[in-house]
Amino acid sequence: MKFSFAAIFAAAAACLVSAAPSHPVEQRATPLAKVYSSCTKNNTVALTFDDGPWIYMYDISKALVAAGAKGTFFVNGNNYDCIYEDNGKRVKYLYDKGHQIGSHTWSHPDLTTLTWDQIHDQMWRVEQALQRITGAYPAFMRPPYGNYNDLVRQASYVRGQALALWDFDSGDSIGATWQESEASYKALVNKHPKNILALNHETLETTAHKVVPYAINLLQSKGYKLVTLAECLGVEPYQSVQAPATPDPSTWHC
Repeated sequence: MKFSFAAIFAAAAACLVSAAPSHPVEQRATPLAKVYSSCTKNNTVALTFDDGPWIYMYDISKALVAAGAKGTFFVNGNNYDCIYEDNGKRVKYLYDKGHQIGSHTWSHPDLTTLTWDQIHDQMWRVEQALQRITGAYPAFMRPPYGNYNDLVRQASYVRGQALALWDFDSGDSIGATWQESEASYKALVNKHPKNILALNHETLETTAHKVVPYAINLLQSKGYKLVTLAECLGVEPYQSVQAPATPDPSTWHC
């Protein structure tokens, strides 16, 4: 039996298609964004807070400011309520107090499950909101759950951002009691690390009212300087800063 070249080519192509994965990973030639998981400046601590903005951030900010310290807040656009409502006032308050504001995506998805376009959508929507509200365009993005892959790093690189992780987790978001979080801070400090990049969550009342005051007192008593993430790395916190925009109800919504 004779087969034409076209028939052979078609059969081979069919085999290749059937062997291909149903959900192929997107491959791109884009460089990878930097990933920071620890501070670089000795004797510094960056206390960072995820998942807000939320009501407890006022008390966290007041505790930090009273101690001459600053924090870093990685915020969502639509997680604990919409960023364009009362949360917008909270973000502006934090920014005006000198704390660093970073991106934590729009709605807190696992970015490693998303496509290229979906990743960018999660990033730009919260970046747009932060620039509108504060005038600042963030230089750092913290991926939800700390999960990232090369596609996420490539998207971050395109957007001029670095990824921010941590080297100490207070455990507050995974079920640790405030007593356990305090014990974790004490055990860490007893090891005398050169610097600390700590993960906390501003959405938890006990973190704001128990753990944060304890951690501030403990860390400062050991001689650490509590600074923003950018300060503990010796880099800029924002890609650009301009005047905030005038609120527009027709576009400022979730």
